[in-house]
This record gives sequence, structure tokens and C-alpha cells, in this order.
Amino acid sequence: MNTLFKTTTALLLAGLSLAAPLTASAQKKAAAPPRKPTATANAEAAIKESDIKRDLYALAGDHFRGREGGTLDELKASVWLADQIRAIGLQPAGDDGTYFQWFHLQRTRLTKASKLSIGTHQLKPNQDALIFAPTNYAVTAPLVYVGTGTTAELAKTDIKGKAVALLFSGTPPPTQIFRYFLRQVMTEKSAELMKAGATAVVFVADSRAQAVYDHWGHTYERGRYGLPGDATLKVVDTPPIMLLPESAKDWVQQAGQQLVVDLKVESFLYPSVNIVARVPGTDAQLKKENVLFSTHQDHDGVRAPVAGDSIWNGADDNGTGCAALLAIMRAFKQQPARRTALFVYHGAEERGLLGSRYYSAHPTVPQASIVAVLNAEMMGRNAPDSAALLGSIPPHLNSSDLVKTALAANQAGPKFKLDTEWDKATHPEGWYFRSDHLPYARLGIPAIMYTTLLHADYHTPKDEPNRINYPKLTRMTQWMYLTGWAVANRSAPPAREPGFKLER
Repeated sequence: MNTLFKTTTALLLAGLSLAAPLTASAQKKAAAPPRKPTATANAEAAIKESDIKRDLYALAGDHFRGREGGTLDELKASVWLADQIRAIGLQPAGDDGTYFQWFHLQRTRLTKASKLSIGTHQLKPNQDALIFAPTNYAVTAPLVYVGTGTTAELAKTDIKGKAVALLFSGTPPPTQIFRYFLRQVMTEKSAELMKAGATAVVFVADSRAQAVYDHWGHTYERGRYGLPGDATLKVVDTPPIMLLPESAKDWVQQAGQQLVVDLKVESFLYPSVNIVARVPGTDAQLKKENVLFSTHQDHDGVRAPVAGDSIWNGADDNGTGCAALLAIMRAFKQQPARRTALFVYHGAEERGLLGSRYYSAHPTVPQASIVAVLNAEMMGRNAPDSAALLGSIPPHLNSSDLVKTALAANQAGPKFKLDTEWDKATHPEGWYFRSDHLPYARLGIPAIMYTTLLHADYHTPKDEPNRINYPKLTRMTQWMYLTGWAVANRSAPPAREPGFKLER
């Protein structure tokens, strides 16, 4: 789709308040003594578990079909969220007086006409064999099998002008997650073999690679996504990196087989959307500054069935964040703060943080006015008393001031036991780099992420609303709110960390 349709949502304005002059009194009352200024009480009590549970079931049930970024399901869910926001009474802060900020995401994928075969085995790309990047490439070549591709095994075989098949092998270092190690080894080994004269390289999964194939293989069928102009979307004509399932081990070793590859790439645009709303601040000067509450509304959509379930609901990822922001909106609407509370639901996060990349580069408020970003990402699973605050230790710490405020809010409120391991640069998951606070942090804006971390149902159809710990999610929401309330009412914005620099 090349044209974006902007939806303009009108707000109904409340009636005018009228002031009547007071009748002069013959007797003057004594003036009351001046009262000392007092801190405005917060509205934490407005955050209710029943509201959070209702909203999460509505958003992350089957009705919105997993809210896949760039699909009508994401757009329908976004309209639903905007309707809830309007009902709460927040002002629109998107484009053209609406709650929406539209943007393009670009997709490159293999066409359905692409073909792949080995001998008599006709293989459907990204179903029977994974192609790790879309590419325009065609080759027909004899296939030779070289075991695990050791130097000794390669010395026995002439690979020039031939396709090479080999078993995946190797052990990752303790600081690297296996699926990243798998990609690295395949990339480096393919380059080595192609340099030696191979025309194509085909890997066969071992049991560990098969687990990655089973869990993550569906993502490659969809191709690559990005914002228009991203380098990763450049259409290339280089040999692909291919991975066969473990079940291919026996037949791929048969002699005399031909590899036939005919891959073609197509590229097109989709619309996605950010949802933006605000509660204006009460202070004449500080209301020009924004405390940004962040989350994302998309997930994985409808995919190949797993145990009969094809809807990847994304209740924890990130229905929890969506319901939490609605609850925090109710609190700020009931009692506004001195600074403006700005709420942003980012679209297409699962496509590579696309909505937050776009909004941070094209904010609907002055970028310099954003004094802090509080990001909600997966807040409803694991042990009832455990949580994590990412961005709290170096090199991810970009505001000690903001982190101290968040830690104080935790102690004053839910008192979670905080896991700092996942925030370390050495953690194999690289969790800090995988949510919507990141683009803001890269701009130097104080940013932290509230999360209860990964679990076995992550990016599976089992991430359903009935698996959420709602009392815990409510406490996470209260913690996030109390932090934001403190930041929004203090005299000075959170100080930025001097010399902040991420490791990658």
C-alpha cells in the first residue's frame, strides 16, 4: 500500500464554566491566614486491578488476532485503544489534532514464485528450508556433503563450482545466546566456503539449531521489515544462507544430487501507527515539558498453528504494557501533575522498534521537551515479588537521577526484588536493546524500562490473558506511575549521565 489514510478523531468539548460576581457585603470578614504550600496528593488509588484485567482481556484476546504490525489487526487494535483513551478524557497529541501518528514500514520478502530443490526434494522456502535474508539469486550446481566442514573434511573434497552441504556444529561462549551464535557461525562459514569457490552453502540443523528452527522459523517467512531507507532492506543478489531441518540429515548426504535455487525478492510498503495522548501539566512553565510513558500495541499476529492454536496473542508482550498505560492515564486524568504526562503507544515494535524509532525522530512535541521516558515491556509474569528495571546500571545507565527516583518509588510502593543480571552488557539476551526506550536513550533522553522478564511462553501462542498475574501487573503499574508522578512534579528534570555511551 503506497497511500496512508489519516483518520481524524474529533473531541467533544465540555461546556463553559460561568462565574457570577459576588454581592458586596456590608461587613468584611477577616482575611484567612496564608496557608503553607503542600504537595498535591497523587491518584494512585485510581489504578484498579479490575480495569487492568478487563482491558488486557479485550486487547489480547483472539478478537484482534495478535495485532501483527502493518496489518489491519494492528490498526483495529489501535483504534480500540484510541477509543479507550478518548473515553478516559485525554487530549489527542498525534498528527492533525488526532490520536494517531502514521508512518510507513517497508517489507522485503521472497516471492511465492521462488523455488528451491535438492535432488528430488522440492523445498518451500522458509517452510521446508530457512532462508536467512531475502535475495535475488539463482544457481544450479552439484551438491557435495562435507560433514561438519572441518579443515580435514574439506581437504578431501573439491568444492569449486559446487554447492556445499554441512552439519551445523560449534559451542557458543557463555555470554552469547545460541540463536545469535547460530547466525554468526553460518554467516562466517558461508563466507569462508564461498571464498574457496562454493556456489552455495546449505547447513543442516543439529538438535540445538532445530530448536531455533522450530521457535523462530516463522519470522523468516515474513521477510525483513524496516523504515524506508534502512540499509537492512537493500535488495541484494548475494548467495543466501540456508538452513535445513534436522530431519534432512540422512537424505542430504546422498551422492549425485543437484541444488536448484531460484529466489526472487519483492518489496512494498505498509502503514503502521503510533497512538499519542496527553494530560497537560498544571504549572505554567513546567507543563511545556513532557514525561513520556511508553509501550507498544503490536505482537506477532496469526501464524502456523502450535498445538492447534494459530493466534499469537501477546498478552504479556505487550498487552500488559497497554493496559498499564490506560490505568496510568486514569490516574493522571483524575489528578494532573505539574509537567505534562505524554503517552505513546508505538506501532510495529516487533518489526524492529519501528514506531519508537519513528516517533523519537519525528516527535509531535519538541524533542528537547521530553525529560524522561518510562517504558512498559512485559510486566505480568514470573515470581510475584520479582521485577527488573533496565537502564539502571552502566553502560545502560543514562540518568542516575531518574533511576534513584524509580528505586525510591519501588521502596515506597510495591517493594519488588529487582534482578540486575538482565541489564548487564554481558547478558546473552541483550534485553536492554529490544524495547522502545532504546531509540530515546540513543538520543540521550533519560530512559528506563519496567519489565518482569522473559518466560517459556514468550513469542508463542501460549502468551494468553489467562496466564497473567494481575495483582503483580497492578503493582508494576503502580510503580511506574509513582515514578512518573515524582518526575512530573519535581522542580528540575532528571539529570543526564555525563559520558553516557552504549556498548553497541
